[in-house]
Amino acid sequence: MQDLLHTRQISLKGLVQGVGFRPFVYRLAHKYDLKGWVNNTNEGVVIQVEGNEMQIDSFLEELVRNPPKASAIYSVHQNDCSPDYFTDFSILKSRTTSDRITQVSPDIAVCDDCIRDMKTQAHRLAYPFINCTHCGPRFTIIRKLPYDRQTTTMEPFAMCDVCRSEYEAVHDRRFHAQPVACTFCGPEYTLIHGKERVTGIYQILETCAEITANGGIIAIKGLGGFYLMCNAADEFAVGKLRNAKHRDGKPFAVMVRDLETAVYYAAVTPREEELLVSWRRPIVLLKQRRALAKEINPGCSTLGLMLPYMPFHHLMFEKLALNAVVMTSGNRSDEPIVIDNRQAQETFRDMADAILTYNREISNRVDDSVVFVVHEKQRIVRRSRGYVPEPIRLSYPVEGILATGAELSHCFAIGKGKDALLSQHIGDLKDPETHAFFQETVSRLCDLFQVHPVCVACDMHPDYLSTGFANSLSLPVINVQHHHAHIAACMAEYQLNEPVIGICWDGSGLGSDGHIWGGEFLYADLSSFKRFTHFDYIPLPGGDKAARETWRTGVACLYQILGRDFLKRDLPFVLKVREKPELDLILHAIDRKLNTPLSSSAGRLFDAVAAITDISHFNSFHAEAPMKLEAIVDDRVEKTYPFTIGNTVSFAAMFREIVSDIQNRVPVPVISAKFHNSLVSVIFTVANNMKEQCNTGKVILSGGVFQNRYLLEKTEERLKNSFDVYSPEQVPCNDAGIALGQMAVAAQQLNRKNSS
Repeated sequence: MQDLLHTRQISLKGLVQGVGFRPFVYRLAHKYDLKGWVNNTNEGVVIQVEGNEMQIDSFLEELVRNPPKASAIYSVHQNDCSPDYFTDFSILKSRTTSDRITQVSPDIAVCDDCIRDMKTQAHRLAYPFINCTHCGPRFTIIRKLPYDRQTTTMEPFAMCDVCRSEYEAVHDRRFHAQPVACTFCGPEYTLIHGKERVTGIYQILETCAEITANGGIIAIKGLGGFYLMCNAADEFAVGKLRNAKHRDGKPFAVMVRDLETAVYYAAVTPREEELLVSWRRPIVLLKQRRALAKEINPGCSTLGLMLPYMPFHHLMFEKLALNAVVMTSGNRSDEPIVIDNRQAQETFRDMADAILTYNREISNRVDDSVVFVVHEKQRIVRRSRGYVPEPIRLSYPVEGILATGAELSHCFAIGKGKDALLSQHIGDLKDPETHAFFQETVSRLCDLFQVHPVCVACDMHPDYLSTGFANSLSLPVINVQHHHAHIAACMAEYQLNEPVIGICWDGSGLGSDGHIWGGEFLYADLSSFKRFTHFDYIPLPGGDKAARETWRTGVACLYQILGRDFLKRDLPFVLKVREKPELDLILHAIDRKLNTPLSSSAGRLFDAVAAITDISHFNSFHAEAPMKLEAIVDDRVEKTYPFTIGNTVSFAAMFREIVSDIQNRVPVPVISAKFHNSLVSVIFTVANNMKEQCNTGKVILSGGVFQNRYLLEKTEERLKNSFDVYSPEQVPCNDAGIALGQMAVAAQQLNRKNSS
């Protein structure tokens, strides 16, 4: 009976296009001597095979068990059908069957086989755009589905006969690799150096080596936009780059030659190594072991490292006498990364000594992704290249929901079926160019994935530009409280819907009482939340100004707790603020409650402690002061400061002891450790109270403050024996994850409405 001819059609959905899936299926069908066809549709991949039943079962088992490395199969549907008596197995031309779509692959780092080919294949010697079905550009070049050459920015480049023969050869690694090209038919680099235009890869590499050796800066067109590069060990070059970008103290990312170099400069755990060498190739935040130029990460204990991911990067390190280069986003501060060649020449004319472009368009702009590891789990800070547009799979429908996210660290989301498709990192919407990028990308991704919004979810803050955009769309609007969205995002990731203990700590978010929240303990599910307790409110003199001038928050905390007597304390911080001409006005404003909004923010609490301990009086970039406070923690210290938990969490006693410790010359790293340890104790104490009163042991940790590695690590360790602890892994815990939570809350409201 096993020899009887069976015909089976198999439909696969998921990340199955642009990852070498059809060639993989073709070769697998030949392995099991099956006839039939495989086809890309806008819904996924469809396979029809004929053979005996055992062969088909073995084929399907291996297909699901061992697919291409960058693929992800979400569902498999199969049914028997009438035989067509095929005589071979073929790849059919892609077709559109409905408005349902498949997933689009993120960009994939160049593979080892292609790196070897650059040294051995006559038509690809040192060819900087080499790729195959296992690697190369995907999301950054796609214009529409299905994923075929003519729907990408490779369309203008006609294959030469050699590339065409590889593309059509079933057993070739470039069989149906859509971006396939070579020296004779593919994109080319051009280096603009002063009045010279340098062509030819060897001449370009020679010139780049000379520029970097002399302390120069080069603007380089990458996969998803331009980057600025210089020698990471050259103090002058890094300082010049920092001045050119107007970037104050924000850390730069560093690309290193290889894993050995990464291990030389930073401590690398097995999980961190796995991320560094993965096909996604993110920037990984690592504990620094040896210094590069001090201006790369002033005041930080971590170093953001990544490995080469484009063919050009490998060629560059072969030529450069360097092991590490700064590779930072090519933009002016807060603006989107540049993708256009002409704009690059205008933007980088006074910032870089040379501009390296190529003649293929970038369809979708993406920055490098940023991750760190706690307890061997990936934690994403910025989700972009290598991750986007891979969806977050949900357990409920979100079709047609557009979630517009927050305002800083912005990211939006669109719903397709049960998939939440999060956008790449957008940035700060207050910048006009970034806001335009946001609107353009909403339209682009809705077109690409054929999403027709039926409602829009947004933050409840009326002044957020993302909220204004939501209200401009003439669609039903669902407003979601900021911190509820943070908790809901983590719940959505782990497919939780039952009530949880939601601990959300961040910089700011409008609360339902009209004050600024950010140190929150919520009893929540996806439908609603109840505020269990929160940090004591403190006034923020100058409102948003206090988030930048952290000394203002330090003054407010000391004044609230100690009154004017704080000005008599022998503290370096107090001696400095006494000299500020606006001090009396600030104290008067606090007394009269003039432009001093109340905040329960954990982020501002970190700011206050950083200021009072004289670590940092300003945030020149987002969360600079908290980062510096974490960087100096003495992790041998186990002591804590006192705090009081009543209707709110009060840190008055803690601040009194911090002042006493400073006066007694206790080392600031010890003070920082005691402060961090106290926050862990607060979480543990309140979580236990909530467990008893709310009858749940599931704890969510979310909000940007949990990007603090020490705090997250110690908190998870303290809770793990008594609670089920969840913290985001697939999406950022900062405001870039807000959109997913907004979508989850909106979906619950819509689904409940539709079922009633």
